[in-house]
Amino acid sequence: MPLNVVPAEDSPLLRDGLIGVLTRFGHRVPAAVGDAGALVAAVREHSSDIVVTDVRMPPDNSDDGLRAAIALRRERPALPVLVLSQYIEQSYAAHLLDLGGDSGIGYLLKDRVGDVARFVDAVAGVAAGATVMDPEVVRQLLRRRHDPLQRLTPREREVLSLMAEGHSNASIARELFVTEAAVNKHVGSILRKLDLHVDGRGHRRVLAVLAHLRT
Repeated sequence: MPLNVVPAEDSPLLRDGLIGVLTRFGHRVPAAVGDAGALVAAVREHSSDIVVTDVRMPPDNSDDGLRAAIALRRERPALPVLVLSQYIEQSYAAHLLDLGGDSGIGYLLKDRVGDVARFVDAVAGVAAGATVMDPEVVRQLLRRRHDPLQRLTPREREVLSLMAEGHSNASIARELFVTEAAVNKHVGSILRKLDLHVDGRGHRRVLAVLAHLRT
């Protein structure tokens, strides 16, 4: 299903690249902007289905893009937000989690997006309500809370990382070459060890895991 996507990126080259990729895969880009103020105006004008934004951009070249996304999310709690950043900042991921709600949230690192099709799949997934986090961002969050994670086996850590990327249990089984029943068992064990309630909706269980690791 075609999406209306508003990308915000202050580099003209990268911005044009995003436009080209999104339109090549059948999505619409009613506006592409280079600063936080223009992002807010464009989303309000075009009723976009998802925001794809960098963190650092004008006017202050700090976290303007993220703050604009948060302001838009307050206006439209169902607005999906995918952050595409060059930086690994735990505070940025924490801000994303603070957006809450049932709508999609994503945080990907530019330098680690090596597959254009998978990036577009991530955009569609977040727009549909999924949570997609780069594994390196997840690892940064994991380091903040060592105690509960010490309960996990190495295999459970692998499963947790794939969960945070937005994989379903069936997809995790394919990635790890195990049965789906084995993955179901690992997921249940992870959530029990982290004192989390089992939830069958993939993005909610990821949010629960990441929120737990933040606190």
